[in-house]
Amino acid sequence: MSISVEESYRLCGALARKAHTNFYVSFLAMPNAKREAMCVVYAFMRHSDDIADDAHSLEAARAALRGWRESVVAALEGRETDEPILPALVDVVRRYGIEPRYLFELLDGVEMDLSENRFATFEELYQYCYRVASCVGLVVMPIFGYTDKAALALAEACGIAFQLTNILRDVKEDAARGRIYLPAEDMRRFGVEEQDIMASRHTPQFAELMRFEVARARGYYAKAAPLLEMISADSRGTLAVMMGVYGRLLDKIEARPFRVLEGRVRLTGWEKLRTMIKNWRK
Repeated sequence: MSISVEESYRLCGALARKAHTNFYVSFLAMPNAKREAMCVVYAFMRHSDDIADDAHSLEAARAALRGWRESVVAALEGRETDEPILPALVDVVRRYGIEPRYLFELLDGVEMDLSENRFATFEELYQYCYRVASCVGLVVMPIFGYTDKAALALAEACGIAFQLTNILRDVKEDAARGRIYLPAEDMRRFGVEEQDIMASRHTPQFAELMRFEVARARGYYAKAAPLLEMISADSRGTLAVMMGVYGRLLDKIEARPFRVLEGRVRLTGWEKLRTMIKNWRK
């Protein structure tokens, strides 16, 4: 049974609010229509991840993602589906002229996460980061609003910066799930073994590796920085808050690299508030 577009928007908004994420808070800096559209994109991302995470086996996850992909295709082609967030997603895609291919590349990234938990080179990791993060940025760029196509390359860089930050933040959590996203070539370069990470060993080599990866992430933030002035003024607050929050996370990791071996690095409520106030734009 399909639901109305209006109901679909309300559901997506509720899902985004319930998540209490930094992203949702940053949406508050946008006009209502844009904020609603961002909530729809978030709901699509969250549902795509949940399909994979909630499956009881690898085969079931792949089958569920295939079914979800087919439902997205059907909805975009104007056919009815039983997926409640899709009426709003289709409306957002059409209203803002979003290229559907980015949605499907994002699903490719979710599928990568099912079986790929090691990356030999940074080039391999880059492809993963592009799919799971840069594609999100490329989806929301028409919502942000831009006129210069050069902004798209900067949005890609911004996604890479965000995902690299996520990877550094979640080293221990990922290791507990048998995953290491740090490129094997970098680990060899600094003399870090997989077992060092799995056992949370505080070694000088690990600290040097983390400083190297932090510097790499900062390079992508620097590349993406001009994007703030290339999007519509009514969207700059959202992007500035996102960049500020993730940049602060990177600061904490750089200040104490072993922190990531002790658990997920987080900002305190005060740190979030201070970062948001500092970066808020109207």
